[in-house]
Amino acid sequence: MNSVEGVVIASRGGAPSIYLRNITKAYGETIALSDVSLDLRAGEVHALLGENGAGKTTLMKILYGLSQPDSGQIEADGVALKIESPRDARAAGIGMVTQHFSLVKNMTVIENIALASAKTFAIDLARVRAEIVSASTRFGLDVPPDAIVSSLPISLQQRVEILKALMSGCSYLILDEPTAVLGPNDIDSLLEVIRRLRSDAGIGIVLISHKMAEIEKVADRVSVLRRGQVVSSSLANGITSKELVTLMVGEQQSGAEQRQRSASPSQSQSPILVLESVGVTREAGGLSDVSFAVRPGEILGIAGVSGNGQTELVNVLSGTTQIDSGTIVVEGRQLGSNTPQSLMRAGVGILGEDRHASAVHALQVVENLILDCVEKFAGKLQLRRKEMLSHCESAITQFEIKANPKQAFGTLSGGNMQKVLLARLFSRNPKVAIISQPTRGLDVMATNYVRSLIAQASKQSTAVVLVSEDLDEILELADRVAVMYRGSVVGIVDHSEASRESIGELMAGIAK
Repeated sequence: MNSVEGVVIASRGGAPSIYLRNITKAYGETIALSDVSLDLRAGEVHALLGENGAGKTTLMKILYGLSQPDSGQIEADGVALKIESPRDARAAGIGMVTQHFSLVKNMTVIENIALASAKTFAIDLARVRAEIVSASTRFGLDVPPDAIVSSLPISLQQRVEILKALMSGCSYLILDEPTAVLGPNDIDSLLEVIRRLRSDAGIGIVLISHKMAEIEKVADRVSVLRRGQVVSSSLANGITSKELVTLMVGEQQSGAEQRQRSASPSQSQSPILVLESVGVTREAGGLSDVSFAVRPGEILGIAGVSGNGQTELVNVLSGTTQIDSGTIVVEGRQLGSNTPQSLMRAGVGILGEDRHASAVHALQVVENLILDCVEKFAGKLQLRRKEMLSHCESAITQFEIKANPKQAFGTLSGGNMQKVLLARLFSRNPKVAIISQPTRGLDVMATNYVRSLIAQASKQSTAVVLVSEDLDEILELADRVAVMYRGSVVGIVDHSEASRESIGELMAGIAK
């Protein structure tokens, strides 16, 4: 193994494999991992699949020293490794990029990477800068070294995390759902980076992903976890996507319900939500002359490459960003101001793009379910706990949530977190539902279930604004697709005329 300009280069033939042997981990009575064995090889992309809660992230946290196994061990070249912290993992040549980045937002890229790789108090920032520029060019990461991290889009912050791992000396890199936060163009760029890391640097990569197309493009081997056990490990080119899905969820899988658009909302119906020339100053995020209308029972998809105003639009419709121009009308009534209270009173419900920011992790499931309607359960001196519990048990049954009412929200899998938030949204029977990135990071079964909930809401006459960077999701669910580019809606296309090509051209700013 040698080092070139601060980036460790692993020899494909000489670098030892990492072995995880008979790893078992339990949280109370819940068995997260049961006798799991896995090996990682230099110069190979090893995809790790499984439903939410199958044990993938738990296994990788153990490999990276964020958690300790109850039994089993980790070896490199036949020698047992003692990995009790991320520092130990990095010393063993193992790096990890999680979905939630560990960057100091008010520092520059150089400073973040220097802090992560420094072995003494004397840091040569000029040398670090030169190494960043060289590595960025080599692997197609294109990270501006002098930029403040908070000023960078998510895709570039992720690249900083990857560079940080590389320049700390990793020869094995764990990527946990790396494309969950990216738009289509950024996904393609990241997959190219993964190919370069594997082929040019001989880095061994563990790719946790639910997206079969990505696995097919870059994976050499695929291992599937189900209920804490490895049920399959094989060459990627020897197994089909359908077989992988079956391995992940078992034989009793169900596909997403296809919408019956023969019953799509009539154009003669009055819109229930209308935005007319809505604008937000650039300093506050940037929207310009945004106009659209949504009818009862209609799903309006909002498509666009990440960073083109989708987040700002959701902030406007949730009341966290005030508009500077234009009007918002709900059921024919113009809102005087778009505050969270006025929107909620008008019947607008919201599911934000960050499920972690939409709930209180330390609170119980039963408490999170009533956060936006506490007054409904308020007695004279205290909350009516029995009614809250009854409400929660009903939601758990109706929305197929795998949790108990008194379980802390933060202990749930991503799919069950999302189900709790959807239950909170739809239990209020909103007239308009603003739903942002609903299946980001979810497994196949959870994705199908969430999409079926959205389709069902439209059947019950809820007007849905669906903001998603998953174009397949938009095309599957939406009656019409509004495309955002540089803070504006540049086109609205009916489902009958929508295609990946036509939507893609609008997303790229190519006028029709």
